[in-house]
Amino acid sequence: MNDFQIKIVNRMMKNKVFAVICFLFMSTVVLGQQNTLTNDGAWCWFSAPGAIYKHNGKAEVVTGWVTSDGSIEAATLNLEAKTSYIQTVSPKLDRDDHANPSFIELNNKDVLMFYTKHFDQAVRMNKLSAAGDSKDFGATSFKEVFSEEQFKLYPRKCVTYANPIALKKEKNRLFCFGRWTGFKPNMMWSDDNGETFNPAQVFITNQPFNDDNRPYVRYYSDGKSKIHIIFTDGHPRKEPTNSVYYACYEKGAFWRADGTKICDLNQIPFEPKEATVVYQATKETGRAWVYDVTADKKGNPVILYARYPKETEHLYHYAQYIKGEWIDNEICNSGKWFPQTPEGKTEREPHYSAGLTFHPLKPNTIYLSRNVNGVFEIEKRVTSDFGKTWEVTPITQHSKYDNVRPIVPKNMKKGDKTVVLWMENEKYIHYTNFKSRIKYFLD
Repeated sequence: MNDFQIKIVNRMMKNKVFAVICFLFMSTVVLGQQNTLTNDGAWCWFSAPGAIYKHNGKAEVVTGWVTSDGSIEAATLNLEAKTSYIQTVSPKLDRDDHANPSFIELNNKDVLMFYTKHFDQAVRMNKLSAAGDSKDFGATSFKEVFSEEQFKLYPRKCVTYANPIALKKEKNRLFCFGRWTGFKPNMMWSDDNGETFNPAQVFITNQPFNDDNRPYVRYYSDGKSKIHIIFTDGHPRKEPTNSVYYACYEKGAFWRADGTKICDLNQIPFEPKEATVVYQATKETGRAWVYDVTADKKGNPVILYARYPKETEHLYHYAQYIKGEWIDNEICNSGKWFPQTPEGKTEREPHYSAGLTFHPLKPNTIYLSRNVNGVFEIEKRVTSDFGKTWEVTPITQHSKYDNVRPIVPKNMKKGDKTVVLWMENEKYIHYTNFKSRIKYFLD
């Protein structure tokens, strides 16, 4: 080999080394943006919001989870310092991820935390006062939701989930939604910042009443006047043609997507078929489950849901209501369920998709989890054509453990940093048997 050839080879080797160094540096930057909030925590999908921003000038987020021993914990995360304060609010309450807490920041900047056991008798509430510098939630208060009048009509008592929403245009009335009397979606409200609530009322039910049927519901509001609601006929395990419906609450009434009235508040409940059909399931196209809802700049609903033509095919869908019709596009096939089925066993929750959620201020931006080479990974996706095509940015890559159930704090305002939180599952056999961490990423 002559001197010229040696120089060329040396230059190529240097370029290769430089390329490797660049790759490692870029990988380190990406991985460095991922942080662990807790080594022991999990959450479910139907108590929300699971995280909120505190608008106190400190770039803080409040969130919470269920630990592997069933304790309910709350955390205050400082996004600038990347420090956190974690409090055990209710030790060993319920070893079940359905018990995860939800949060709301009130008009006076107090933060309320709501939660229930999977099968409870009341809604539990704790308050983090805006006064002073304490990061601890106070003592637990119990909000009774049952009334004999409602129980006579819908005779089943079981308290699961809590979803708080406050509306400024209703004098900051605080609503809370959950699956309570009758095993059905219920609502109650408070006009004194949660000190007292009216007895809960069933607002969606099938007719004739069936106490084994349970619609699943997701809610969204910008906190002004309207609450967007998406829901199903029931559980996809129970309903072979589980469809997706939309309604909204505003000005004391429930409305369809086209603006026609379903009923006034004093006329509830209504049946699923009285709302707007987003997706009518068939045995060929598959039963469905709901994941998130938001609104575009015109106030029209945008929806994320999954279809299951096969239990091993979880098809994520993006649906937007435009000029009187739903523009509905498949996002991707996310793979099968994420629970780790023991060998030789039948999966108990084959419709547990890994999950997807909206960026609260950008309805064209979503975060999802899908199966990539046998491991569930988190991605950011952006669309400019109503979900027909997507620009994809991986958030996690080449992971050892599954990354599932991403969330973004819902009460986001302009200027808030975008933070994505999710579960990293070392083990998730069942909602009562898990070893999970809560991770986060600043986008």
